[in-house]
Amino acid sequence: MKHLQVLLLVLVCFALFSQVFAQSDKPLAMVMTADGPIEPAMLEYFKRGIGTAEQRNADILIIQLNTPGGDLQSMLEIVSAIRLSTVPVVIYVAPRGALAASAGALITMAGQASAMAPETTIGAVIPISGSGQNLDSDLRTKQINTLKEKIHPFVAPRGDPAVKLAESMIEEGTSADVNKALDAKLIDFPADDINDLLNKLNGFTVQMSNGPRTLHTANAQTEPLDMSFIERLLLLLTDSNIAFLLLAIGVQAIIIEISHPGGWVAGFIGVVCLSLAVYGMGLLNINWFGIIFLITAFALFILDIKAPTHGALTAAGVASFIVGALVLFNSPGTPQFQRVSVPLVVGVSIFIGLIFFGILLFALSTIHSPVSTGVGTFIGKTGTAKMWDEASGQVQVESELWSAEPVNDSEKIGKGDKVEVVQVEGLRLKVKKIK
Repeated sequence: MKHLQVLLLVLVCFALFSQVFAQSDKPLAMVMTADGPIEPAMLEYFKRGIGTAEQRNADILIIQLNTPGGDLQSMLEIVSAIRLSTVPVVIYVAPRGALAASAGALITMAGQASAMAPETTIGAVIPISGSGQNLDSDLRTKQINTLKEKIHPFVAPRGDPAVKLAESMIEEGTSADVNKALDAKLIDFPADDINDLLNKLNGFTVQMSNGPRTLHTANAQTEPLDMSFIERLLLLLTDSNIAFLLLAIGVQAIIIEISHPGGWVAGFIGVVCLSLAVYGMGLLNINWFGIIFLITAFALFILDIKAPTHGALTAAGVASFIVGALVLFNSPGTPQFQRVSVPLVVGVSIFIGLIFFGILLFALSTIHSPVSTGVGTFIGKTGTAKMWDEASGQVQVESELWSAEPVNDSEKIGKGDKVEVVQVEGLRLKVKKIK
C-alpha cells in the first residue's frame, strides 16, 4: 500500500512537471496596450515593456497602439528603444477605430513588423512647436527633413511606395486606412485580433540589428504587460481636463487656507493638487499667458469678499477665469487631443463663482446683522435690582451682576424690582423700572 502511494505521488509530480515544461516550450508573446498620447509616462511604459520582454527572453513583443500623437522627444526615444530591442517588436494599431496619428505613425513604422486592425488609421504627421504652434517655414523644413531621415532606414526596405506614403504623411499631413497602408507595404498585415496577428506572423522574417530572424508564433503563449499604477497616474495627469480640475481645486483650497489659517487639510490638498497640475501642464502644449487671467480671477473673488460690491467683482472673476483657462489650454495651434472641454471650463468657473458669491452673501449678512456678542447685546433685556440705594445699585441680568443706574434720575428703583436695560455705558448699565 505504501509503495502504491509513493508511485501515485511520483506520477502526479511527473504530470505537473510535464505540463510546466510543455508550457515553457511554447513561444512567449508578450502583449502591451499603449492607449493614450505619446508623453514621458508612455515612454517609460515602452522602455519597461521592452526591457521586460528581453529579460523574459520572449519570442515577440506586440504593442497594441492607439494614440493621437504627442511629444516629439518621447517619440524619438521610443523609436530608438524599438530599433535597439533584441526582441522583435510588432506594432499593432488596434482595436477597430484606433489611430496611429502623428508620433504614433512614426512609432508604427519603426516596428520590426507592423499590422493594423480594420477601420484604423495611420498618418497625419505634422511637426509643431513645443507650445503647440505651427512652425515657421525654415524650422518646419528642418523638422520635416529630420523626420524623413529618421524613418528612412526602416521604411526604405519596404519599397518606394512605402517611402512616398510615409513622406507625404510628414510633408502634407496625409493619412491612410489599413488598405491603403497595406497596398503601399507601409505595414505588413491586416489583423482582426491578437490571435489572427500571431497566426500571420508565424514564419514571417523580420530584420533585427544582428540580422534576419524568422518568427515562430504558432500556438504562442500570450502574456499581457499592463501599465503600472504610477504610469497610469502620470499619463492621467497629462489629460488637460484633469490638469485644469487639479488647478482649480488647488487654488481654491489654498485660498481657503489663507482666509482661515490654522488648519492644515485645505492647505495640504491645495499644495498636492497644484503640484500635480503643474507637472501635468509642464508636459502639455499650453499658453502660460492664461495664468495671468486666472490670477486676476481669484484676486477679484477675494476683493469682492473684503470690499463687497454686491457680486460685480465675482461675476468679473468668473469671466476672467473662463478666459484664462481657454487661453491656457485651448490656444490656436494646440493639438485637439490636448484641448480642455469648454463645457467643463464654464461649469467649473460658474461653480467657483457661486462658492465665492455664497461667501459674499454670508459676509454681507454678518455685517448687517445685529451684534450678537459683547455688552451691546444687553440692551432690551430684563433683570432684577440688587443692593440698590437711592441713585444707583446693582442689577442681575442673565446670571451676571452689573453696576447700574436709572436712565431717569427721578425714577425710584428698589431692591427686587424688575428692570429693563436701556443703554450701556462702559461697564455700567442704564435701566428703567418695569411697571
